[in-house]
Parts: sequence; C-alpha cells; structure tokens
Amino acid sequence: MNTAMNEDRWLSVQDIAAYLGVKTETIYVWIAKKRMPAHKVSRLWKFKTVEVDSWVRSGNAGQVRSRVGGGR
Repeated sequence: MNTAMNEDRWLSVQDIAAYLGVKTETIYVWIAKKRMPAHKVSRLWKFKTVEVDSWVRSGNAGQVRSRVGGGR
C-alpha cells in the first residue's frame, strides 16, 4: 500500500532530479526543450513518477545538455 501511495505523490523538481539521478538544472532544460511532463502549481513545477517514467522510456530524455546557459 505504501508503494502505491508513493507513486501517486506529486514530486518537486528536487525530488524528481534525485529520482532520475540528474541535476535540478537538467530538469528545467528538459521541461523547456524536451517537453518533460510537468505541471505548474502556482510558481512550482510538480511531477508524477508514472508520467516521467513513461516519458523516459519513450526516449524523449536522451541527448540533452545538462548545463543551462549553454557552453560547448
């Protein structure tokens, strides 16, 4: 029962970054450039793990630079 409750929980940018093992800056880049499934609640971005897992499996997370502001 606890697992189902955790899957339904809304996650913050920090939570989803830790879940995926990436930096928070990467999450913002993915939202802006790769259409990462995210929901804006007031000024905060929130995520559902099932949506993010599906997005990752579809291959949409691949080949994204993790640095905001560019750099080559």
